[in-house]
Amino acid sequence: MASTKTEQKKENQKGHSRRNFLNKLWIVLGFVALAEFIAVAVAFLRPGKLKALQDRNDAVINGGPINKFSPNSVTAFVRGRFYLARLEDGGFLALSRTCTHLGCTLPWVEKEKKFVCPCHASAFDITGNVINAPAPRALDIYAVNIENDLVKVDTAKRTKRSEFKTEQVVYPKQKG
Repeated sequence: MASTKTEQKKENQKGHSRRNFLNKLWIVLGFVALAEFIAVAVAFLRPGKLKALQDRNDAVINGGPINKFSPNSVTAFVRGRFYLARLEDGGFLALSRTCTHLGCTLPWVEKEKKFVCPCHASAFDITGNVINAPAPRALDIYAVNIENDLVKVDTAKRTKRSEFKTEQVVYPKQKG
């Protein structure tokens, strides 16, 4: 009988030590999961440095040669999330595709020659000026640069504006 009690004690100690090990393992795994959750939450809430570096590299978008764009036309650039408008007088404007009312994506309606918001029917002309409210101001613009007859748009910084002004238009250099 004494040997049976000793064997039971050993068995209980084995089971107890196994149970202790598993309990400790679960606690460690719980802390690891908590640490991963906190790391993901911090990465989500904090602006990413890597994304900022990628954005700087992808900020300048080459639109192509100026003769590719006919006067009084609008070309969508999905990658840059902007429209490149060539005005009737040959000047260029890079307009944001985001409505200034509630941030909906604007399509260019070629038949009507205007941007019409699908959310609340705000409308903008080819220069980005408001035609129909409720949009409170003109579309935001991006900097346009023309080098060697190539149109380039810098999407790193969007400029807010209240209305269209002629000094916002970029013209190709006259040859001669």
